Amino acid sequence: MLSLSGTAAAIGLAGCSGGQAESDGGSESTEEHSDSDGHNETESHDDSEDEHSEEEESHDDEEEGHGEDSHHDEEIGAPTETAQVNMITTDGTYHFDPHVARVEVGGTVTFHNESGSHSATAYHPDNDQPQLVPDGAASWDSSLLSEAGATFEHTFETEGVYHYYCTPHETVGMIGSIIVGEPDAHGQPALEEPPQDKPESVTKKISELNTMCNEALGHGH
Repeated sequence: MLSLSGTAAAIGLAGCSGGQAESDGGSESTEEHSDSDGHNETESHDDSEDEHSEEEESHDDEEEGHGEDSHHDEEIGAPTETAQVNMITTDGTYHFDPHVARVEVGGTVTFHNESGSHSATAYHPDNDQPQLVPDGAASWDSSLLSEAGATFEHTFETEGVYHYYCTPHETVGMIGSIIVGEPDAHGQPALEEPPQDKPESVTKKISELNTMCNEALGHGH
């Protein structure tokens, strides 16, 4: 009897141990499945965030590129007898086209108001501005042209580089240049350092124009 009781007890303990092991194994399997699912969900969420971030960056790039005033790799070319400069308002931007025109000594530039209200005004002491025209050059100011198709002409008798601006839109970079003849880039007031009392938007645009004018005259810095 004692022997049979001992055997039964041993069998009972073995059964309990086996059941516990099976139970533990099932629990571990469940935890592993849960971890696996959780990991996949995290990766999917991260991928979604990355895609959303890329879309935002692309959208930001589009916004930064919208309405920019580009020089479009303008070819300035040789002096001509006459030239036309269009005064343009497009999508909230304001600019002269071309940015740099070139005429012969005694040549005439016609400023044509294509859209918006603009002026073509020389950087000249007579206009209460710093001198960014050749020494001895005459000043000019078209006054405000508001009607589409309105024009203003100016004849350039002095060889050199001239910078001019639109009175209502100077601070947003509506500035242009005229090269007259075949001047030496050295000694041109317009090609010196931009006036430091001007806003950064103005000095930056003048610096860009200086680079274009210097390249057209075969003078690099």
